[in-house]
Amino acid sequence: MRKTSAVLASLSLAVLALTGCTATGSSDAASCDRAGNEKILDVADVGGDFGSPPEVSVFGPVKSDKTSFADITVGDGPALGSTFQPVVLDIAFYGGDSGEALYASEFNGDQSRVHSIDYWAQRSAGLSDVLECATGGSRILAVITPEDFGEQNVEAFGLDKGENVVAVIDVLDVMPSKASGALQFNDARGLPTVVRAPDGTPGIIIPDVPAPTEIVTQTLIKGDGPKVKKGDTVVSNVMGVGWDDKKVTTNSWGAEASISVAAEQLVGATVGSQLLVVFPAAEGSPATAIVVDILGAVTPPTQ
Repeated sequence: MRKTSAVLASLSLAVLALTGCTATGSSDAASCDRAGNEKILDVADVGGDFGSPPEVSVFGPVKSDKTSFADITVGDGPALGSTFQPVVLDIAFYGGDSGEALYASEFNGDQSRVHSIDYWAQRSAGLSDVLECATGGSRILAVITPEDFGEQNVEAFGLDKGENVVAVIDVLDVMPSKASGALQFNDARGLPTVVRAPDGTPGIIIPDVPAPTEIVTQTLIKGDGPKVKKGDTVVSNVMGVGWDDKKVTTNSWGAEASISVAAEQLVGATVGSQLLVVFPAAEGSPATAIVVDILGAVTPPTQ
């Protein structure tokens, strides 16, 4: 594999036919107002440690015509203020009438199971409201109506007509939606200029000069998180622009974050940082400028 292509692959960049850099589905975490329904805490007794399989007794039948939730414990981590903000969670479903366990995720502490509100809402639409503005470290109890749980799920789990679902959700980690930290001064000439929308979406302005002949890496924003180590799983948002045609070739903003093994150019950078990486043309691959926001880094567990 060509060197440039190999690096792009290791960054897990999905090539998209895009001509702009507009992000969708974002909101401001600072303005989050999470208002649950404390009465939901009466529908079940939930025991067990956070992050471990819950011990749940449902006081059925649970009747509700609206999906509702309450936080059993409120974590002090960041809030989920964006539809596509990376989140790691565990979830267990129980029949609202029978109290029987329907489904449970791993509850094994694996921090690499990174998704988003959008991912979970596609599987059960009611989870969108349940997860919005939840904070990392929280345990949530929710009642989900059959309509919000999803017709396909109702059928798959053999629920009775009109039966609600009780859910217990542990929000293990909420990662930032964009880079944040100290802006860095770079005096290199002939490199792209990066501008940013309020939600962090970058715009890459390519100068009218030839592309570099070697790979160039700049730190644009220095985050205050841990350093990325070789072999880490990196969660990032990525924007790429072709040097010659100045068209967007890669964009994960407004979609699921990119998850990949740390590329060489990211090792040693801190979580929360924004990097500019310019790849020269090589063996038919055009020169490309890439902006990477490092949202998280997870060290794989030792075997």
